[in-house]
Amino acid sequence: MYALARPWLFRLDAEQAHDLSLKMLDKAHASGLGALLARRPEPLPTRVFGLDFPNPVGLAAGLDKDGAHIDSLMALGFGFVEIGTVTPRPQAGNPKPRMFRLPAQEGVINRLGFNNAGVDALVRNVEKAERRGALLGINIGKNRETPNEIAEGDYMYCLSRVYPLADYVTVNISSPNTAGLRELQEEQLLRRLVGTLREEQERLGAKHGRRIPMLVKIAPDLSEADIEACARVLTELEVDGVIATNTTVSRVAIEGAPHADETGGLSGRPLMGQSTTVLRMMRTRLPESIPLIGVGGILSGADAVTKMAAGASLVQCYSGLVYRGPGLVRECVEAIRRRKFAPSRGPVPPVA
Repeated sequence: MYALARPWLFRLDAEQAHDLSLKMLDKAHASGLGALLARRPEPLPTRVFGLDFPNPVGLAAGLDKDGAHIDSLMALGFGFVEIGTVTPRPQAGNPKPRMFRLPAQEGVINRLGFNNAGVDALVRNVEKAERRGALLGINIGKNRETPNEIAEGDYMYCLSRVYPLADYVTVNISSPNTAGLRELQEEQLLRRLVGTLREEQERLGAKHGRRIPMLVKIAPDLSEADIEACARVLTELEVDGVIATNTTVSRVAIEGAPHADETGGLSGRPLMGQSTTVLRMMRTRLPESIPLIGVGGILSGADAVTKMAAGASLVQCYSGLVYRGPGLVRECVEAIRRRKFAPSRGPVPPVA
């Protein structure tokens, strides 16, 4: 069905198509016709972060920033759905247009800028959701006008609000669309922010009688020295996991393409090699006690397998859904299943 709808959706502005697709998904789910959109994969239980995931394929943050479509998205067969990024106060994000498709390259550029209705609205939506068949991650950030020097206040507030409702929480310090945000990945700022949040995580765990894993999402544009420093800090602070990666500001993979000069984060197929390289580098620098989620450029089951071979314990899709539709979820689960139970054939070659 998505193959029939895609040409029509691609005639619309990218953000309009995004919003319309979610409305259509909600209507299909409410009417009981959601199963027509995608056949759910058979379970592939995967235990990571001390959590039991129905399967290892998730939805990356950004598609449902306010948690308004949780049940409809979970019905597509994801093992986990990550909502957000959410900020303490509502904010409109950057001026429109702010999302651009690159069909020939199967990429997307966005500069949305953490547009969301604020954490209180997200909490209300999560409380109303039935949440069947998948786990829920909540991705937190800071408001645009909050200086980095006091950013931990925004993150701590969001963490405290979503903690009782999340299966895991992701700290987003890697979006390129909030000015200065990526500076929080610098070693000293990272140590202070994540150290403060780790203390709050343990306090909240004691308060609620339930310890929720906390992950950190990193950028694909880090230098090797930055990756070394980041891995060192996250290891010392004993974070529960790392998501590699967010979108890239690099345009090397799309030079000369329409919209290549638009500012914002590039995702989709052009991100695959770069994000997988960072994933592999982080895996070799982190202890096995810190699992990784691989995201960036997954448009096929083979791509998902490549992420797993590079060191991911779980994978996430987003832009791939724009080009492949909901059937991508089942394809990825089945490809990972075949890899898991296939005889060993030696190491997988690195991604170029």
